[in-house]
Amino acid sequence: MIERPAAGERAVIVQLDFGQPDLEDQLEEVRLLAESAGAQVVAEVGGRRHSPDAKTYAGRGKVDQIAAMLAAGQADLVIFNHELSPAQERNLERSLKCRVIDRTSLILDIFALRASSAEGKLQVELAQLEHLSTRLVRGWTHLERQRGGIGMRGPGEKQLETDRRLLGNRVKLLKDRLAKLTRQRGVQRKARMRGDMLNVSLVGYTNAGKSTLFNALTRAGVYVANQLFATLDTTSRKLWVEGAGNLVISDTVGFIRDLPHSLVDAFHATLEAATDADVLLHVVDSASHARDEQIFEVNKVLDEIGANQVRQVIVWNKIDLTDAQPGGERDEYGNITRVRCSASTGDGLDLLRESLAEYARAKTEARQKAIADAEREAQHDCIN
Repeated sequence: MIERPAAGERAVIVQLDFGQPDLEDQLEEVRLLAESAGAQVVAEVGGRRHSPDAKTYAGRGKVDQIAAMLAAGQADLVIFNHELSPAQERNLERSLKCRVIDRTSLILDIFALRASSAEGKLQVELAQLEHLSTRLVRGWTHLERQRGGIGMRGPGEKQLETDRRLLGNRVKLLKDRLAKLTRQRGVQRKARMRGDMLNVSLVGYTNAGKSTLFNALTRAGVYVANQLFATLDTTSRKLWVEGAGNLVISDTVGFIRDLPHSLVDAFHATLEAATDADVLLHVVDSASHARDEQIFEVNKVLDEIGANQVRQVIVWNKIDLTDAQPGGERDEYGNITRVRCSASTGDGLDLLRESLAEYARAKTEARQKAIADAEREAQHDCIN
């Protein structure tokens, strides 16, 4: 497993500028990620580069600057808000004489910290092991030589090779367990989809307010915190809306830019709640000036998991932090496509419930029409 930073561990953040337009947003995000993992950020190192250095990603001069910041801040952890290769990570640790982790390792660590259900823990462990498999050499370089001695003589397999084989066996076991859980989820989903109830999933960038909105609509009491990835496990509840009856609404894990592919793959069973939904409530932090980029990142992940064709309602959340007024927008067909509201104050939630009621009635009408058409077709076949 990836080592989890202890509470209050002192860290230096590295965010290099390769010409990206939203550099300050990325820096703020990695600060929140580090704090969510329990680290205390004591220094930040920046700098502009045309491309990453092949050996250390940051270059020799920048590595010297990071070393100076480590010493000044008495830190023992360096967090790169970039994806490092295993070789770059090893070279940096040799130069800096401390642990170095990249963005992927940091996100995986937070997921490990937050996973609470048995399935969530399996998903996180699988993602961690697949990421760790490329970095085994860091932990086992002192055991590269063949073991010897009484009781240790064997077929000649090196410790590193043994560990890789054992890790591969564990990965296979986890995939088999998750596949079984996926099949069980599939049976449950099919049972729900056979009914008349509308299936709704909340999606959005991490910390956009999905769980707050979920609690405001359902009074479910789901854990809410002003931190990244406060929710990992999907929670579903029935919600009664006036004029439409009951529907099923699910709260899902938040997305983030450069979400590791291993996490997307591992959490595919959890994310299928979005894939199988009738409507996605795409929750957006309207107070964030990076909201357009966040919408893009969420849609990119939805496309990756095959949920890009599901109808979306954009929920412009946190209007209490802006000058926007509660309201809604419709498309050329009269469907509500955007709602401005505040999950924390409740402003605009009546409009959101109204939109859900409209979609629920439309599903019921479509189902009734399909049943009537099938019955007419059956009668026609009998007559002929």
